[in-house]
Amino acid sequence: MSSTPDLELLGPDPGTDALADVDAVVVGVRPGTDGGDPVVAGPTSALGDLAGELPGLVALLGGTGKAEEVTRVPTRGSIGAPLVVAVGLGAEPGDTGGAGETPDLAEQVRRAAGAAARTLHGHAASIVTTLSALDLAAAIEGTLLGDYAFTDYKKAPETAPTELAIVGLVGNDDASVTRAAAVAKAVRHARDFVNTPPNDLYPDAFAQRARALAEAAGVSVEILDESALAEHGYGGVLGVGGGSSRPPRLVRLTYSPANPRKKVALVGKGITFDTGGISIKPAANMDHMTSDMSGAAGVVAATCLAADLGLDVEVVATVPMAENMPSGTAYRPGDVLTMYGGTTVEVLNTDAEGRLVLGDAIARACEDSPDYLLETSTLTGAQLVALGSRTPGVMGTDEFRDRVAAHAVAAGDGGWAMPLPDELRSDLDSRVADLANVTNHRFGGMLVGGIFLREFVADGVPWVHLDIAGPAFNTGGPHGYTPKGGTGVPVRTIAAVLDDIARNG
Repeated sequence: MSSTPDLELLGPDPGTDALADVDAVVVGVRPGTDGGDPVVAGPTSALGDLAGELPGLVALLGGTGKAEEVTRVPTRGSIGAPLVVAVGLGAEPGDTGGAGETPDLAEQVRRAAGAAARTLHGHAASIVTTLSALDLAAAIEGTLLGDYAFTDYKKAPETAPTELAIVGLVGNDDASVTRAAAVAKAVRHARDFVNTPPNDLYPDAFAQRARALAEAAGVSVEILDESALAEHGYGGVLGVGGGSSRPPRLVRLTYSPANPRKKVALVGKGITFDTGGISIKPAANMDHMTSDMSGAAGVVAATCLAADLGLDVEVVATVPMAENMPSGTAYRPGDVLTMYGGTTVEVLNTDAEGRLVLGDAIARACEDSPDYLLETSTLTGAQLVALGSRTPGVMGTDEFRDRVAAHAVAAGDGGWAMPLPDELRSDLDSRVADLANVTNHRFGGMLVGGIFLREFVADGVPWVHLDIAGPAFNTGGPHGYTPKGGTGVPVRTIAAVLDDIARNG
């Protein structure tokens, strides 16, 4: 992980003096009307005489203002900064232009800032961004997330690339700066967890890293090892983790402010590597399963973020961690597991392991009598089939589900509310147990996963299941502020939901 740049507020309308010692200035541009030159968005006073020339120069270099398009314009000494990076915002929000709905302004700014930061990473030490005049928090998030790079396992080059060190922001809202920087830092922590290889991030190692991050934030920590899990009857976690030489863990994090408005239970799936177990996965792309603990990474980071921000909401996170491996001690198709709380589950497929560890964790979390429960996991490949690689599926009790989905979209993580049809419940009936862990067909797999988890939620608890199987791990090229690999979804969603509950109950 690269170091996090320092942020400096320049005021609402900086002049050219603000650019005297920086390597680049980032400006947003939109498409011109009727195919004309791009239009600069935001203040231009810092550009001096270059402001009038810039649209034509961007067009001359092939820039159009389309979303995330980056055009590098040498300033030829006309201002202090040697380079202007013009980054496309796309059409104005609400202007579909026949190409579908455009993102809101905040997300446009995040993506543009991220694209610029990715372009400048390794080439610039300091920048000024006028994107922050459009949306200060979004510009901070986009810049800090776009600047992220996970290099822990790469040989150091002889000449180290320049790291972005200082970001000059056009604006004057200290509170927005503090919060946005904290959110971006939490997302970067989650990305680090996800990107760490599974030979180094196995259950106990993950638990210890979670402990270190939590204790630094003032969050209390409890870790249950395999003996404690057996003593308390966590049959799902033990069953899934039984095939590995590295035994499972269950981590409990508690953030307790002085006067919490509500109590929120968070649950995240922490399968540090998923081979599929006895029902082994195909070899192709199995390396992506290093990301099967993304839900846990998001929950750990978001709980610590709540403490860092001092939110007036109690947060209790229950995070099961296991490695799903085939061996002589692995659980088998046909086994029946007794889950925490006594529900029995017939295992028909050991590659549907996430719901087993989550069932234990949800049942335990409900014993704390939370006002809300939010669980997140890379649960089903069916999420990708239904919603693609960037849109989480949001399921649960209707009102809370819709509230979370709205926050997910506004935060930039994306999300779509999905139903849990009652008629699908009978597909999980088992011949020998209370439940089967999968159906005997492939239809509605994302929804069936949510219905299975619903069986472990206590009556009366508003709850949500976020399926982030695709959005948590980018297997394609980088885009906007999203790198290849771990994305940090859904840290920002959880943070927004917790903040909303802290303010409004």
